[in-house]
Amino acid sequence: MAQEIVKRSRRNIDAAKLEKVAHILKAISHPVRLEILEVLEGKPAQSVAEILEQLDVEQSLLSHHLTKMKDKGILESYRDGRNIYYRLAIKEITGIFDCMEHCSFL
Repeated sequence: MAQEIVKRSRRNIDAAKLEKVAHILKAISHPVRLEILEVLEGKPAQSVAEILEQLDVEQSLLSHHLTKMKDKGILESYRDGRNIYYRLAIKEITGIFDCMEHCSFL
């Protein structure tokens, strides 16, 4: 079915790319996950504690969302001593915020 859509599309997007985009959009389709992306936007990396300071969520819920997005390849992490730091693996993903800002139906 995705190939039919591509054939009618004005853009040159193949079925494999559509599948990958759908996979990523599903992975970020939660308000807390979008907030995390916004917190990490434009920063080299932030510790879990730094992210937690900026969001109104429990630490366990934050860890759950961070892990989900890391597993989907949206975030990267590394450990430095006792701290775990997260950064965007797909920097272009925050372009979705520009789209939301200019969206007339929101």
